[in-house]
Amino acid sequence: MVNDLPPELRNHDMERNAYNAAFYELGLRWHWDGDTYADLLRHSAEPEARVRHYLETRQPHLLRAYDAQFLVGVIQQRAAQHQHCAAPAFDWAAAGCEVGV
Repeated sequence: MVNDLPPELRNHDMERNAYNAAFYELGLRWHWDGDTYADLLRHSAEPEARVRHYLETRQPHLLRAYDAQFLVGVIQQRAAQHQHCAAPAFDWAAAGCEVGV
């Protein structure tokens, strides 16, 4: 349960859930599990850099059709909207997403 986690991990879990909600809303069949998100956090402290790194390393085919800056911006915007919601944690992997893709 999110509330049982220490504050620093709770914030990361809330951020990760916000990204997963954004992916679902945007029709992207992605799900960042805890390990995937931890790897991205180690890559960069900057959220935009983490999303861009994920696109470049795990979804490079999208960059042939879409501008990376555009995709990062849309994902960041949606994730920010979801992060400010007080919705309970949801298992986005069960929503038909591909875990750790």
